[in-house]
Amino acid sequence: MIQIIDYGMGNLRSVQKALEKLGQQAEICTDPRKIATAQRVILPGVGAFRDAIGQLRSHGFVDPIHEFLDTGRPFLGICLGLHLLFDVGYEDGEYEGLGVVPGSVVRFESSPGLKIPPMGWNGLQIDRRNPMLDGIEPGAYVYFVHSYHVVPEDDSVVATRTDHGGPFVSMIATGNLYATQFHPEKSQSVGLKLLDNFAKLPLSP
Repeated sequence: MIQIIDYGMGNLRSVQKALEKLGQQAEICTDPRKIATAQRVILPGVGAFRDAIGQLRSHGFVDPIHEFLDTGRPFLGICLGLHLLFDVGYEDGEYEGLGVVPGSVVRFESSPGLKIPPMGWNGLQIDRRNPMLDGIEPGAYVYFVHSYHVVPEDDSVVATRTDHGGPFVSMIATGNLYATQFHPEKSQSVGLKLLDNFAKLPLSP
């Protein structure tokens, strides 16, 4: 069973429906205790970093997420779910994240003609292949909507980049942890392929 973490923010049903279309069982998880027995976990999210990390803490998901990551079973962060994995976010202040991936979450720098937030389809530049990218061609288009992006301290976690006034990190992969800035559940055939790859990842390293 895939558990989709419900902490009060995010289009959970869209993720669940995409997985169900692939024939995968996925449950929207409101009980942190279920994380321990999950085969795979997805942390989605739409909204502000400060509110989201506060909700994760108040709903009791922080320790279960860390404990799940230690099992080696597959974990996927989506959009804000990617941001929350980092040390610190700078949206309307400075807020501590989950601290799973060293680095920060910063706003796109304004420049003439640059649309913020970038909203719509954009291509993937593949830095490092990983199992979730099996069958995904360089330049494949996926769907984005976000005003902030991640800046990892270690480039070795970067799987893909995308250009918006310069390259930004659009996917990371390290060990059993995968996370995308784009929304696979809104990215049609490419997104379904990514989610299918995630659902087929081995349950142990």
